[in-house]
Amino acid sequence: MRSDFVVREVLTGLRRNVTMTIAMVLTTAISLGLVGTGLLAVRTIDRTEQLYSDRVEIQVALTSDVSAADQDCSQPVCASLKTILQNSPLVASVSYENQQAAYERYKQLFAGQSLADVVRPQSLPATLRVKLADQAAGAAAVKEAMTGKVGVRNIIDQRDVVAKLFDFLGGVRNVTFALALVQAVAALLLISNTVQVSAFTRRTEVGVMRLVGATRWYTQLPFLIEAVVTGVIGALIASGGLLAGKFLFIDSLLSGIVSNGVVPPIQVADILWVSPFLLMIGAGIAAITGYVTLRLYVRL
Repeated sequence: MRSDFVVREVLTGLRRNVTMTIAMVLTTAISLGLVGTGLLAVRTIDRTEQLYSDRVEIQVALTSDVSAADQDCSQPVCASLKTILQNSPLVASVSYENQQAAYERYKQLFAGQSLADVVRPQSLPATLRVKLADQAAGAAAVKEAMTGKVGVRNIIDQRDVVAKLFDFLGGVRNVTFALALVQAVAALLLISNTVQVSAFTRRTEVGVMRLVGATRWYTQLPFLIEAVVTGVIGALIASGGLLAGKFLFIDSLLSGIVSNGVVPPIQVADILWVSPFLLMIGAGIAAITGYVTLRLYVRL
């Protein structure tokens, strides 16, 4: 097989249908860009779960009388509750946060906001902060052990708050994948149409080649390579778009919650991790679509 012939035919096909080629590249790039965004969302969810695995706690808030009377959890009510928690094999550690410490934490969380000047230490409950050795079974055990106990005001499971964050990130992932699917259908149709048009415009020379003994595979290969080239270019543009979006939009958009440690930052390494998948998806879908189109709709 002469490689120079294949290369020449590919370049001729890309130039001859330049407007459709550009449309196909851009549509593929948008579709793969959305797929990449979804993959970044999945990676962010995984890293966020790792980030919170050691930080999620169960907070046992104490009643106002116990909170005001006990500064170091040495009084019988608080000490009894702490002992019950420490004796559980599902609990890793228990720390006590009195009203003043709770107030200092509150000021850090709401620094610069008017809420920071409204609250006083006496209005915040003292809290037993429980780190779990087993996130699933430990939370249920702590709630069961503390529910209805004297001195317990309420029990806060931080996993419920984190679950809302995961639901939001999961929603972003689902929306981007749904949009990517719509764009992928458009890209598939464009690839199919481009292959058909390209084959039609070169039907005479391909017919001559078949008459002189060229194999079906030899005459189809340039059209397949055209499709793969546009898919690869679309994937490269999508990867470049994700990289540009990180520096131009994502970093500034997420700067607040990233600096507060709510979610981990999206790094260049994450985009480099996603890019090979986009290349494989772009080239693979283009090749398969081109091959199916040639087999079903084009007689070469």
